[in-house]
Amino acid sequence: MIELQIERLIQFGLQKNMIARWDVDYVRNALYHLFELDGETKLPIPQEERLETPVPIIEKMLNYAIDKELIEEDTVTERDLFDPKIMNTLVPRPSEVIGTFYELYNTEGPITATDYFYQLSKDSNYIRTNRIAKNVHWFSETDYGDLEITINLSKPEKDPKAIAAAKSNTASTYPKCLLCKENEGYAGRLDHPARDQHRIIPVELEGESWYVQYSPYVYYNEHAIVLSEQHRPMTISKDGFDRLLHFIEQFPHYFVGSNADLPIVGGSILSHDHFQGGHHDFPMAKASIQEEIQVEGFSDVTVGIVNWPMSVIRLRGEDRKRLTELGETILSSWRTYSDDAVDILSYSDGENHNTITPIARMRDDYYELDLVLRNNRTNEEHPMGIFHPHEEVHHMKKENIGLIEVMGLAVLPGRLVEEMELLARYIKNNELDQAAEDAIVSKHVPWAKRVVAKYKNIDDNLEDLLKQEMGLVFSKVLEHAGVFKRDEAGQKAFKRFLHQLT
Repeated sequence: MIELQIERLIQFGLQKNMIARWDVDYVRNALYHLFELDGETKLPIPQEERLETPVPIIEKMLNYAIDKELIEEDTVTERDLFDPKIMNTLVPRPSEVIGTFYELYNTEGPITATDYFYQLSKDSNYIRTNRIAKNVHWFSETDYGDLEITINLSKPEKDPKAIAAAKSNTASTYPKCLLCKENEGYAGRLDHPARDQHRIIPVELEGESWYVQYSPYVYYNEHAIVLSEQHRPMTISKDGFDRLLHFIEQFPHYFVGSNADLPIVGGSILSHDHFQGGHHDFPMAKASIQEEIQVEGFSDVTVGIVNWPMSVIRLRGEDRKRLTELGETILSSWRTYSDDAVDILSYSDGENHNTITPIARMRDDYYELDLVLRNNRTNEEHPMGIFHPHEEVHHMKKENIGLIEVMGLAVLPGRLVEEMELLARYIKNNELDQAAEDAIVSKHVPWAKRVVAKYKNIDDNLEDLLKQEMGLVFSKVLEHAGVFKRDEAGQKAFKRFLHQLT
């Protein structure tokens, strides 16, 4: 009975303080309009219930919409286009959300403000918590601390109709990309997600208008996106460092960082200037300084090499402007730096190869700016990238190493759940030679044989051991992405670069 689901949803909205009792008739009529109801049915009284998520109600509503042909086809894509319209009836207008956010910010502080906004994003089903719960997550002990590993099972695969629509739609340019502010309230289409219930918070960064939103598929706590008002390409620069540090000055409980601005070492959306942040302490943030470096003219800034598989310089100081000045010096030097001895060339065929992945945070009332040196050059041996996961680890991870992975959180493909379960059965049955003939797991067999040889009683806790070893593969992935390797030659080369700064 759709009327019952409507009353359940209104009850949910009241309990979650998304609406007040004065809004009930308005919301009910909006839902009647959405479901093409005349309102003549006597109002049912729902059983008292308290739900953490509206999904059980939404699923029944979507089934009704399909039965009544309000949704053309029963696919994940079309259901995902309709359910934001349901939830948008409960979500306050942008001006109200912004007003509440900044009232809390000014009276109770930034943590209370972001707590409110994050909870609203979950309650409105913009953050799809039911799908995120399917992700697999664990920690693996490595030489660089406990790395975080997650297998992404939350994003549904696109159905053929959506894929065809994406290929054929070359005319639509609105919104220009998934990160543009114009996505707020957008109805969506087969090749672009609906954002009816999406809300964003304006922030001022160094005199520019930016916005904060959350990722619909969070990979860590309060996974935020900080996006420029302007649809412009990402660029690593002193201005960007200033904006990162200005953001954490306003939200000191968050970290914030930027993907690099070059293909291979950059993120998935380089066309729109944006950062990623959140309330999460990544493994890299916990890593110690293995050696401090003195940089002339910057005695007020602590500079150190981070004990990390990638090549990271950490700046720490009380004056954020001083960090950005030194950051600019390092960036300018790195852009043109070459060292043939360790395969680092800054240019080839007129193409720039060197850039930086920057991350900012507050720690003990000090600003910290981590500068991760990146290079996107390729060669015949490594056509996907010299400082990219090499072929030996492609059975686990061959995608670009972006900001999240740089900081020590592996986002591994969903295929690995089935593949590891099947591989474990082969190992338990002592049938790895047969596994080499299985197209699903054959790529893992050389690695699996090394794992079996490493442990005496692997059957006792095989699944846990496989997870631990997957984490070690990820640490190898990060070592591959490091421009200055962790061996003696690499570390000497790293110091050569740093010493020329002084």
